Parts: sequence; C-alpha cells; structure tokens
Amino acid sequence: MATVLNPPEQTEQRVILRGVSWATYESLLADRVSSSSPHFTYDRGVLEIMSPSTKHERLNRRIATLVEVIAEEWEIELDNLGSNTFKREDLHRGFEPDTCFYIQNVNRIIDKEQIDLKSDPPPDLVIEIDISHSSLDKMPVYAAIGVPEIWRWEGNQMAIYILADGEYLSAERSAALPRVSAAVITGFIEESQHQKRPRWLKGVREWARQHEKNNR
Repeated sequence: MATVLNPPEQTEQRVILRGVSWATYESLLADRVSSSSPHFTYDRGVLEIMSPSTKHERLNRRIATLVEVIAEEWEIELDNLGSNTFKREDLHRGFEPDTCFYIQNVNRIIDKEQIDLKSDPPPDLVIEIDISHSSLDKMPVYAAIGVPEIWRWEGNQMAIYILADGEYLSAERSAALPRVSAAVITGFIEESQHQKRPRWLKGVREWARQHEKNNR
C-alpha cells in the first residue's frame, strides 16, 4: 500500500510504501543507479521515497558548504559522499542522507570505491533536511547502522544529535567539528538567505579563523 504524505502545495513529495521486501528495495536502487533522486529510506519493510524540493536542496548545499569551509580552515581532512546509499541487509535497513561526511574515520574509506558497512564504518556526520516532517522516523535507522552524529535542519533551525548507547541525544555542539554549535549553524544559514555568496563565505572563513586556536 502506498501513502502520499504531502499534498501538491507542499515543498517536498514523500511516498510511503509498506510491505516492501529487501529484494524489491535493492531492485529499485538498481533501477535508479544513474540518478541521485529520489532518496530512499528503508526500515524493515517500510520504504519512504522522497523527492527533494529546490528549498530542500538549497539548504542542503549551504550546510554542506559550511562544513567544508570550516574543515578547510581548520585543516581537517574529510570526504563528502553526498547522498550515497548505505544499507545493511542483516538489519533490513538502508538510507540515503541529504549529505554525509567521513571525518574521524576518513582514513579508513578514503581510497574505497564502494562502502561495505559489514566491514567499513558508517559516515561520521549525516546532514538531514526536514522541512515537511517525514512520517518515517529515520533516527532509528541511523542508530541501528551506527551513525554517530546527525545535523538535522528542523523547520527553521539546526539541531545536533549525538548517538549514545543506541539513542540520539540532543547536543549543543558538534563532535565531528568541535566549537561548531547548533546556534552557529542556524545563524550562518539565516545570513546566507540575505547575503551574497562571496560575503557569506568570507564571514564563515573569518569565524573559523577566529576559533581555530580554540579548536586545536
């Protein structure tokens, strides 16, 4: 059975399919291999298909740029794997983040063409844009696979969640990028909406340089 979660006027289109086998999920992934959209999230027979909107993608790219610029200024190595598919057949769970980064574990995957979660770690940081509030709770999927940190844009502000004992706890600051707080991210994203990109990037770099000594 399919459930359409968002009416046409909403910014994102989400569909929930129930009773989907793992084989069907993998078949759908194979059929869509040449495209990064829509995004699939699979949780033990429940499949969410989400087509991101322009607003969704704009927020996603800005937050990803924020991560990359700060990491560059702090000389932190990272690998941006975008919306790469992560799945564990033994757990019957899989997800495609809006963006994800390897930071703490970047040296373990940097030269790999494919990530196998049976032997490779999950991404250290996942970015999720939640504008229209999905009815499929993705947090248990991330937790089961062991993603240590989630940055989740919730409506008009950022929230940071850190995995602890199998559950996500709200945190003021990032573990992957120390000194970066949810308030700092929210502020920068708000500024990006009314500043020209060069000025905005300059502001991000200046902030990162001011906090560089405290980061090391």
